[in-house]
Amino acid sequence: MSVFTTNPVRSDLAEEQAPDTTTPLTSRSWAVAGVVAAVAGIVSFVTSGMVDSVYRDDLRDRPDALVAALGEKVPVILTFHTAAMVAAVAMMVFAAGLHRRLAARVPGLLAPVLAVSGLVGTAVVLVIGSGLDTEYVFGFSRPGLVTPAEAATFNHWIGTVPWCWVLTGLAGLAVFSAARAGGVPRWLGRVGLVGGALTLVAGISPLQYMAGMIAPLWLLVLAVGFVAGDRAFRSGR
Repeated sequence: MSVFTTNPVRSDLAEEQAPDTTTPLTSRSWAVAGVVAAVAGIVSFVTSGMVDSVYRDDLRDRPDALVAALGEKVPVILTFHTAAMVAAVAMMVFAAGLHRRLAARVPGLLAPVLAVSGLVGTAVVLVIGSGLDTEYVFGFSRPGLVTPAEAATFNHWIGTVPWCWVLTGLAGLAVFSAARAGGVPRWLGRVGLVGGALTLVAGISPLQYMAGMIAPLWLLVLAVGFVAGDRAFRSGR
């Protein structure tokens, strides 16, 4: 039989503790990313709405003029593309931070998972919604390369798909659920409830693109709230 014992050279020294490698939860960078995502999202739907050639009555029976009109919108399309991509990337960062923030206080709820799922899903929609931009921006520079039917489809695409922010409504309701459990300030929970519910209702309806007009606004308020109004959590209370 063998007996194993510990015989430190200096018995008066306490056993060393493992270093704390966790990242402090006091950083607000993720919430700032949410502000960036919301602002860029607002820019994206404003600029996509400015690409309205397919909706103009004076171009309805003039297919070649439609293509030419869209070609004149290339700077706006590029602005829309950049804003949508910035919103998508920043939203991923905000999603990760919000998940960590909620899980720190309400680990037993589904709220953190719903929050990150809704935001990541919306980021993917933004990438897909702007995925044709490069193809058509260069296509409009070469006469005859883009047909009127293709131009009309592209215009409808960027006028609808990037506005489908319905899944962010899940993040709003997740924040409300966390607020009910005491995980976030109550007023942030109310923002999440009102904004998230309106976004879901608009997104589920046939006018689903209306969610793109609602979601970035309440997301901006929510993100600013976490930047400036979450002091109790950052102070460890």
